[in-house]
Amino acid sequence: MAAATASAAAAEVPSYFVCPISLQLMRDPVTLPTGISYDRAVIARWLATRVTCPVTRQPLEPGLELTPNHTLRRLIQSWAATVSPGSVADDEVATLRPVSRDEIVSLLSDAAAARVGALRRLHELVSECEDSREMLESQDGVFDALSRVVTGSGVDACSTAREEAVGVLASLRIPEHELVAVATRHGNLAESLAAVLRSSNNTQSRAHAAQLVRTLADAVVPAWVIGLNAELIAEVVGVVRDRVSARATKASLHALAALCPYGRHRVKIVGAGGVSAVVELLLDEPERRTCELALALLDRLCTCAEGRAELVAHAAGVAVVGRKVLRVSEAASERAVRVLRSVARHAATPAVLQEMAQGGVVGKLLMALRSEQCGVKTKEKAHEVLKLHSRVWRASPCLSPSFLALYPS
Repeated sequence: MAAATASAAAAEVPSYFVCPISLQLMRDPVTLPTGISYDRAVIARWLATRVTCPVTRQPLEPGLELTPNHTLRRLIQSWAATVSPGSVADDEVATLRPVSRDEIVSLLSDAAAARVGALRRLHELVSECEDSREMLESQDGVFDALSRVVTGSGVDACSTAREEAVGVLASLRIPEHELVAVATRHGNLAESLAAVLRSSNNTQSRAHAAQLVRTLADAVVPAWVIGLNAELIAEVVGVVRDRVSARATKASLHALAALCPYGRHRVKIVGAGGVSAVVELLLDEPERRTCELALALLDRLCTCAEGRAELVAHAAGVAVVGRKVLRVSEAASERAVRVLRSVARHAATPAVLQEMAQGGVVGKLLMALRSEQCGVKTKEKAHEVLKLHSRVWRASPCLSPSFLALYPS
């Protein structure tokens, strides 16, 4: 009788291990900004059609990133390791028991031979478990082996294997010296990533490739970055244009901004439709962080003549930038005003100046001067723009008397 009771107790799943939606044991717990944890697959389906927390009913930002709850996952894994065989359905706990180092080594060996099953399992492990990720990162030659699969160096890798290898690499924290070594050894890495971005029908794979491009652009030696061809840049711009996912869009904006300081990458980004893609993204009213990143990229692109020309040529370009002043955040306002200053300094044709007055851009700059939401530097830039063309705007019937008071003839 006592044994039966003990078995039943062992089989009972603690309530805080259960997903509030599915009422099943969580395999991949993630936490919303409201502080409530859910199983990733279940909450992802919920958020596909709703933008509220299921438990608290609080509104959520569209396209928010789900935060992995590694502590809760470790607790679930520890509990799963103590469950006696047969006391709970085996498939409930099989994927939750901690993986051993020997299993990681074996999977890596199979993954290096471009075996899709092993790559997929590694991807699952490193995405869901911090301990597994740390074990894989500590293995000698792991980054080079996975890069060989991505580039097809020494292996006969199919497209699925390449996509899985990219997913694993994007999930790992790659030290800078390893990134440099990978970029040096695998000269066709950029072409391979462009191929994944171009040909994959899997949005997740495109997101992972964009994330990896961002990692490389942030840390790799300038010699590699400067040599990037226009094809990869165009494919990263395509991720922004296609709205692959919120995570992929942010990673792509980061990557493109990181590429701007090198060589003629700004011109390449503009030539690939980067300015138009960013303007269209801003027109869709993205969430705060995405908007800030988009304006930061646009600010860098407008430091070149080609970028400014594309912005003023877009029917909604200048207007949508002006709309973001005082509407999103202080950081977004600063970037928007910087973009408008670039236009006012270097691309201020009579038609553009008229558009700024009629479209409310000048009015927004006046509001920025008086707002406590804008910092001193932002106000200085706004004042510079207004003063630069005050003679033209004084004659506009669209402006209030406040403009004439601030900028008399």
